[in-house]
Amino acid sequence: MGPRARSSPRRRWTRALAVAFLPLILSGFAPRPRQKLGLPGASAQPRPAPSSLFNWSHLTPLELEDRAAGLEPQSPGGRKPCFTLGGHKFQVFGGSIHYFRVPRAYWGDRLRKLKACGFNTVTTYVPWNLHEPERGKFDFSGNLDMEAFVLLAAEMGLWVILRPGPYICSEIDLGGLPSWLLQDPKMVLRTTYSGFVEAVDKYFDHLISRVVPLQYRRGGPIIAVQVENEYGSFAKDRSYMPYLQKALLERGIVELLMTSDDAENLLKGHIKGVLATINMNSFQKRDFKLLSYVQSNKPIMVMEFWVGWFDTWGSEHKVKNPKDVEETVTKFIASEISFNVYMFHGGTNFGFMNGATDFGIHQGVVTSYDYDAVLTEAGDYTEKYFKLRRLFGSVSAIPLPPLPELTPKAEYPSVKPSLYLPLWDVLQYLNEPVMSNTPVNMENLPINGGNGQSYGFVLYETLICSGGSLRADVHDTAQVFLNEVNIGHLHDHAKTLTVPTMTTCQLLRILVENQGRVNFSWKIQDQRKGLTGSVTINNTPLQGFAIYSLEMTMSFFERLCSSSRLRSATWRPVPKVCLGPAFYLGTLKVDSSPKDTFLRLRTWNSGFAFINGHNLGRYSIMGPQGTLYLPGAWLHPEDNEIILFEKRKCGSYIQTTDEPVL
Repeated sequence: MGPRARSSPRRRWTRALAVAFLPLILSGFAPRPRQKLGLPGASAQPRPAPSSLFNWSHLTPLELEDRAAGLEPQSPGGRKPCFTLGGHKFQVFGGSIHYFRVPRAYWGDRLRKLKACGFNTVTTYVPWNLHEPERGKFDFSGNLDMEAFVLLAAEMGLWVILRPGPYICSEIDLGGLPSWLLQDPKMVLRTTYSGFVEAVDKYFDHLISRVVPLQYRRGGPIIAVQVENEYGSFAKDRSYMPYLQKALLERGIVELLMTSDDAENLLKGHIKGVLATINMNSFQKRDFKLLSYVQSNKPIMVMEFWVGWFDTWGSEHKVKNPKDVEETVTKFIASEISFNVYMFHGGTNFGFMNGATDFGIHQGVVTSYDYDAVLTEAGDYTEKYFKLRRLFGSVSAIPLPPLPELTPKAEYPSVKPSLYLPLWDVLQYLNEPVMSNTPVNMENLPINGGNGQSYGFVLYETLICSGGSLRADVHDTAQVFLNEVNIGHLHDHAKTLTVPTMTTCQLLRILVENQGRVNFSWKIQDQRKGLTGSVTINNTPLQGFAIYSLEMTMSFFERLCSSSRLRSATWRPVPKVCLGPAFYLGTLKVDSSPKDTFLRLRTWNSGFAFINGHNLGRYSIMGPQGTLYLPGAWLHPEDNEIILFEKRKCGSYIQTTDEPVL
């Protein structure tokens, strides 16, 4: 996992800053217009000089009663194009927060911090795959209550730009598309292929009926809706984007429609009658000229200004200079350009929601979606936050809201797992295996009401009576066993291994992990997981498979550990040496007021962590991420049950820390 770093430079800076300003924060300090905070290391950047300071206090969801005119692009004669809202000149100061990546208990905290920084708008994607995990079964409850998030934003005085897809990218599995679409062997995603648009229509029938009452003209906070996402980089079907535009309009969307593309693909992603917006990582005049060429005499909107970037397993942690962020936003404001900071707060890829990249090699996106954003993964302030707050305060005619208090963190006693359960002992507690003459990929398993399996692991078993050269197409990685002995690994670029000779028949076991479907590029078409073809030994196909679905859902763990803590499975004491896939059970003890913390799994190899019914996500010795965020809102006072599923070998202790290692 690389050299130990007790505290990253970013974290040390944040902590020093928080300590320095703690008395002011707790007393409700809010800088007055043009007042400088004197932050350490902050250079004297030229401030924007608008004709007058911004005062949007009357242009908030709670204050603006006349909803006849929404967010509209205006081209006043002889003057610079601009947006108006309710007939008043308006500039979007937006920040992205994805409700599905933030514990619901913390939505209010993150939105308050967005407002206190000086933003007036929040943007969010809507993930189809999470909202319709099975055909026709919709989930908008708990952490997926999109409507509650939008209404909470309105209560905070924030407008909303909604990005409902159906494809959203967002470094989420399959770009937010449900995996059951891949059951159709002829499926062509993000086109007008009948099987795809029929599914989109049914999803939009449900989703948009929820969105319509939340629109600006209906008294809600949604001022704009995005059509799909960055289609210019895909651009396989000219009829597709107009189809989606029509689908939104026919279902009652009346607010401003937008597209979103980078400069290189702007021409291919723009459609008639929809405002084109642009994505970028710095202020580029040539990109704005290109946007003006696509649509003349329109105000400029930067839908994604990337203030950081995401990480993948095995890569370096990516960061962006806060000074560069401040300089770019300063230029946006001075140029009267509306913008959305991506990300204001990234959050976490809890469970198995992470996507992946594939530029010659498959790399899963890490569990943390910290993104080097304006707020950290755990909602803490950063240098970027204070630089932007100072900037926004300098152009505001009214004081910014007081800074919300810091979110407390804690380090708890280490946990030594007391019990473990080898994967092989768990099989009897699963549903009956699928019996098939040939391997079946994850998405096509006849389970979950015919919707297949979306995430997790699949175990394939078959009896063999001779060794030789084993070949299999696995996606994404597999451990291969004879009975319970590991004999090697397979992945995209290692499709063969040697099975030793044997004197008696043995059980061949292939445990395949879906490490996240690619979320960008044409490769989304071919993201079926598990074994995706025949398995051969010396070119002879193997037959007669028992296939176990290991989705690792809450119901699965409830069968292992009932709420009464009476073990329905036969857990064993943890031995001194333990190899192979297994579950490890321990108890995290906290005080009567649980606080946020981070799991530190130094001596463990690769797997995921499950606590109190919540899947915290993957961990891996590959790095760069070295901790898992554990929200205090998900902890119980006193005892908390932790289960690790470790793929390779047991570690010693499960530690916690009050600082992340990213």
